Amino acid sequence: MRRFSLITLGAFLLSAVPALGIPTNNTGTIVNLRIEGKDSTIYEGPIFTRGHYVETALGGSHRCDGTNLGANPNPGPTVTSALDDASKLKRFVWDGKFYPQYEDYLVSNIAGVLQTESTYWGIYVNYRLAEVGGCQQQVKLDDEVLWAYGTFEQPPLKLSGPNVARVGRPITLTVTNGVTGAPVAGALVDGETSDAVGKVSLTFSNGGVKAVKAKKANSIRSNGLVIVVAP
Repeated sequence: MRRFSLITLGAFLLSAVPALGIPTNNTGTIVNLRIEGKDSTIYEGPIFTRGHYVETALGGSHRCDGTNLGANPNPGPTVTSALDDASKLKRFVWDGKFYPQYEDYLVSNIAGVLQTESTYWGIYVNYRLAEVGGCQQQVKLDDEVLWAYGTFEQPPLKLSGPNVARVGRPITLTVTNGVTGAPVAGALVDGETSDAVGKVSLTFSNGGVKAVKAKKANSIRSNGLVIVVAP
């Protein structure tokens, strides 16, 4: 009798899902989300997300599952649903006006970083600039999702290199333009500057877990590279 009751309860909960505004065939996934604000990184890490209704003060509550404006045939997780889930996890506010003709939001505020006439919030998926709105752009497992504050003329930097090092022994990291893959000279990484081919050498004086980023004027700061430094 207990087993029957649990099965019945499960069936009831599944049947109730559409009433909650969550598509029954909308499978969630984990993406690597990064939100780069004007002066600092607002969020960086994995986030589980699936398409759902999102709500902003300026735009109200609307569906955000990739079927917006017929962009995809089936509902699924999106870059804006990932943003919304991260905001709930880390307790920051995001906002934006909803445009019915596009069935999407224009995000104008993330964690108090406001869009201006010359700077705005852009979306990149796997370092490619999104060609549709955030509620239209679906994502899949392990996608690199980037919300970046800046302009189209400010390329997102990408930092790569080893994740392990030894105290006193130099390692070489590489800074590139995330969009084109071209090396970036003059980027600052933990106090050192990348050379003409985007290479930068780091030597750590003590052990532990280090997190470094590449930064350069008129560019979007890079992903964080975590390096475990052994004695």
